[in-house]
Amino acid sequence: MVEELFQPLAQFVEEGIPFNQHLGVKVDHLDRGEAVLRIPWAKHLIGDVFRGAIHGGVLSMLIDTTGGAAVFSNLMGWRDRASTVDLRVDYLRPVPGDADIVCAGRVLRMGNKVAVTQMEIFSAEYPPEGSEARAKPLVLGKAVYNVLRSEKGKKK
Repeated sequence: MVEELFQPLAQFVEEGIPFNQHLGVKVDHLDRGEAVLRIPWAKHLIGDVFRGAIHGGVLSMLIDTTGGAAVFSNLMGWRDRASTVDLRVDYLRPVPGDADIVCAGRVLRMGNKVAVTQMEIFSAEYPPEGSEARAKPLVLGKAVYNVLRSEKGKKK
């Protein structure tokens, strides 16, 4: 669910970035410091034809985009910017190529110039907190973003 306040950001993530649009990225949830993004299953996402697993580049892109969306949800204005400085992706298990890919991310720390995020990828849907599936993400990610705030968005 995306609150009205975050609708413009959700629309930008889905429609304003050509590569996201090409992959069919959808925003399932967006709130202050949190994002859940989804890429619907499609045959062209397969990277390992022998296991039927999703391509690692698609997964790292989803990790980075989800973290970026979580960071942007904390910024105040459309002139504010964030760019990836460091991205770590741990591929724990192959992501099966027979269901949507869902990534949940949250901001761990947000300063005036740097933000740190943590993301997890699951297959099919974002499991509820406390469930066994939630404890077993398929891919983990952490990212650091350089934050450039406009004059209006700067903390005082």
